Formats: sequence, structure tokens, C-alpha cells
Amino acid sequence: MFKTRLNDLLGVEYPIIGGAMAYLSTAELAAAVSNAGGFGLIAAVTLTREELKEQIHTCRSLTDKPFGVNIALIHRDPDKINQDIEVVIEEGVRFVETAALSPEPYVKKLKDSGITALHKCATVRHAKSAERAGVDAVTLVGFEAAGHTGLDDLPLSIMVPQAVDALKIPVIAAGGVGDGRAFVSALALGASGVQIGTRLMASRECPACHTFKEWIVQTQATDTVYVERSLNRAYRVRRNKAAEKVLELEETGVTMLDLLPYIGGDRLRKVLFEDDVEAGVVPCGPVAGMIDSVMSVREIIDRIVSQAKDIVERLSSN
Repeated sequence: MFKTRLNDLLGVEYPIIGGAMAYLSTAELAAAVSNAGGFGLIAAVTLTREELKEQIHTCRSLTDKPFGVNIALIHRDPDKINQDIEVVIEEGVRFVETAALSPEPYVKKLKDSGITALHKCATVRHAKSAERAGVDAVTLVGFEAAGHTGLDDLPLSIMVPQAVDALKIPVIAAGGVGDGRAFVSALALGASGVQIGTRLMASRECPACHTFKEWIVQTQATDTVYVERSLNRAYRVRRNKAAEKVLELEETGVTMLDLLPYIGGDRLRKVLFEDDVEAGVVPCGPVAGMIDSVMSVREIIDRIVSQAKDIVERLSSN
């Protein structure tokens, strides 16, 4: 029922991708998504060369299903980016998702190595550029999403149809997808699949601590806020003391260096792993307001698909 071009491109049962989240999208989480019929991604952004190799090996030991590696371009460190690309080529990874900034300098090397290249971006114009660069599919991040969502502030209901009309390659919708209703909606808009992130933060396989997961379950849809807008960035995070401090600082006129004490990796790790949910800013989408419990990844994906099937059958019978 839900077979699209993305199923064929990735070799998966369901066109559902587990979004790459720093520190959280480990081999265990990626494998759980793939084993549930979706497509798991390992987030390479915080990993050393050896750590990334270990994560790839671990993922292969946990699943025989397709999975990929997300390589973040946003930190603009060519040494780190090239290192990650070298590792995925050396390890024979079949799928890579690049994220933010232009993938053009890296696509040829990936494709020449037999790698299927996906790119995640926040605007239709950047999606067009990615297609011209040669990627095989694009993921569009909507205003509904967590993390960096661009400055256009457009929802997926607008961007996905625009992208589908403008591109020949598959378009994937990212943002606000937590159940079967959003999944069917994205497909109805023309997307070939969806990417989910915030919902997976409250999964049993997510490596975050119990305190963090329960905090996500308790989150209301109105509990997210944008930071970094004063720096011409848009970063949707869970409202907490750290986020409030960042907003306060932004009113005074600051640089990114001034904000790093609240946004940097040490603060984020405290939130995710050390029971201190006020310590640092953490990406979170408003879809958290629809999360009612911590479930296994398989339960999450099965519920999305089951709800989606019920919706399609109901609409077909009317």
C-alpha cells in the first residue's frame, strides 16, 4: 500500500527514514529503524574516525537491512567531512545523507564509489541545487521540524508540492511526522516518504536517559522555541532555562561564540544523558506534543503504518 520510489531506492519495506540526531542516532537506533521496515541513519557529526567505523560495524551486526550514514556539512569543517566520506567509502556503506550547505563538492566522489546520495535541506531552491549536483533524493525540512529549519518559515504543505513539481528525484518530508495521519498527509502532498526524528527520541532504543525521554513525553506542542534567529539561523529547540538564556543574550546582540556555552556538545550531553534537562538547548519539534509514551521503534513504526492503512481504507470506502 505504501510502496513509493523511495522504497525502491533504499530497498526498504516502508518509506520511513529515522532522522539523524547528534549523539542519539547510534548504530542501535539505526538498526532498530531498519529492522522495523524503515531506513536507519547513523549520525556521524560527533564521531571520530574510529568511532564511526565501530558504529558501522555494530549496525551491520544488528541488522541485515539497509541503513546509511548522515554526514553533516553545517559545521563547515572540510577535514571532518572528508574524513567521514573516506570512512563510509572504506567500509562499503551504500547510502549517505548529507545535510545543510551544498553537497556539490562531495556528490561525485560518493557516486563514483557506488553510494546512493541523499541530501537534506530546508528550501526548495536548495533542493533544486542538490538535484543539479547529482543527488538521488532530497529531504525537505519544514517549519514543523526540530533543529535547523532555515529562514523561510514555510510548512511542508507548501514546500513539498513545490518541490515535487520542480524536481525529478524523490522528495522526502521531514517535520511534524509522528503518526499515520502525518505520514499519509506527506504522501498525499506528493512526498515519496517521510523522515522522523523527535518521535524517536522517546523510543526505548534511543540512548538518552529515562529523565530526558519522560521530559519529551511531557512536552506540549507549544513548548518549543526558536533560537539563533539574530544570527540569521533558525534552530527549533525545547524551551528550557538554557534556551531562555540564549534568547535573553540574543536581545543584547551576540555572536555564535557567545552562545556556544549553552549550545555546545557538553551542555547537550548533560540534557541527553545526565538527567539535567535545563543544562543546554536541545532540538525538539512540536510533534512532541503528540507523544504519549515511550515505545519501541518497531511499535512506533508499526503504529504509523497501521494508522495510515486505516486512513487510506476509510477514505477509499467513502
